[in-house]
Amino acid sequence: MADKKNILVFPAGTEIAFEIHDALCRSKFVRLFGATSVPCHAEFVFENCAEGVPFPDQPGFLEAMNRVVDEFQIDYIYPAHDSALLALTRLQDRLHAQVITSPLETVEICRDKNRTYAFLAGADYLPAFYADADAVPAYPVFLKPAVGQGAQGARRIDSRAQLEEALADGTDYAICEYLPGEEYTVDCFTDRHGKLRLVSPRSRERIRAGIAVRSRNLPEDPAITAIGEDLNRRLRFRGAWFFQVKRNAAGACRLMEAAPRVAGTMGLTRNRGANLPLLTLFDRWGFEVDLLLNGQERMLDRAFITRYRNDLCYQRVYVDFDDTLILDGKVNGELMMFLYQARDAGKELILLSRHSRELREDLKRFAISEDLFTRVIRLKEGEEKPDYVEPDSIFIDDSFAERRRVKEACGIPVFDVDMVESLLDWRC
Repeated sequence: MADKKNILVFPAGTEIAFEIHDALCRSKFVRLFGATSVPCHAEFVFENCAEGVPFPDQPGFLEAMNRVVDEFQIDYIYPAHDSALLALTRLQDRLHAQVITSPLETVEICRDKNRTYAFLAGADYLPAFYADADAVPAYPVFLKPAVGQGAQGARRIDSRAQLEEALADGTDYAICEYLPGEEYTVDCFTDRHGKLRLVSPRSRERIRAGIAVRSRNLPEDPAITAIGEDLNRRLRFRGAWFFQVKRNAAGACRLMEAAPRVAGTMGLTRNRGANLPLLTLFDRWGFEVDLLLNGQERMLDRAFITRYRNDLCYQRVYVDFDDTLILDGKVNGELMMFLYQARDAGKELILLSRHSRELREDLKRFAISEDLFTRVIRLKEGEEKPDYVEPDSIFIDDSFAERRRVKEACGIPVFDVDMVESLLDWRC
């Protein structure tokens, strides 16, 4: 396949979207685009991102999506939220690009937990579920919106009075038996022939906003694999999907939900060797895919990440060596990342240092190519850094005194090593 395919991720500001981005942004087969309904972190991640698309349930959504598709010449749309998945799948015949999705019936069944439970009625891995408060034999029970995601609105209910109060808010809820045991997400992949190619369980050890922010891959569990196989028989999945199970008081796994989309923490499985968002595209393009998994245990843990945007305009980067490019006897990887970004953007890189030893030899010792720099300048006794700094530049040095001298003499932006993160561009 010679030409790259243009892939639009919508909405581009979800954790699902960021996993799709991370899975695809380095692929030689893909050119990524994003679209959002509101300003969000997507603009720091997607190099090409359209804002202002109406929400899927708002008027004008179809027309706006088609305008974005036409403007960016999009080949495929990758949904990154359950509501967007359902809306885009329903609109597939009227959209100007193909949607990466499972069949509509599967998407509709999985979007509503009550409908999921009804469709799977009789399966021995279902939790007990109840039509209303009168049907509940004992407490506690577990209440969750029938249409929802990320555990939003889900909670334990300890009495009939508490249940009736919750049900009175008008939301359509699923009422299930309370499952006190461990919870797992199971990443799956079904190819275009309907064959289930992967069932990969992982833990949900710490949850934030319904997303597993600490997770580790788990050994194969025959009971969990059997649930995945039965779901795959009953529902028609295509590509990446997942389901969640929780153990009851007796230790048996019970199904909480299934979703025919990429999961936000699927990066754990990707880093074992199964890039499910990319394999889903390969399968859609008619390729016979294969999986090559590494067996070692991995743990994923995530926290808030900070990215910056600035209005700097410069042509040169002056950078120090000691305690700047080299920190504690090691290469400063974050600074090297920025220097390569700047070089790729056509900026001049000048190494400017008072290094007491032979600078070029020490560059070689740390395996840093001298060719990275336009110039390598080692100051002589009595020389000052501002004497070498030209306009339209930025200056990076760990020394406050050096930064102050350059700032006062040259009037350019100056950066300590802890500020380099604000210079990085994460968009691709």
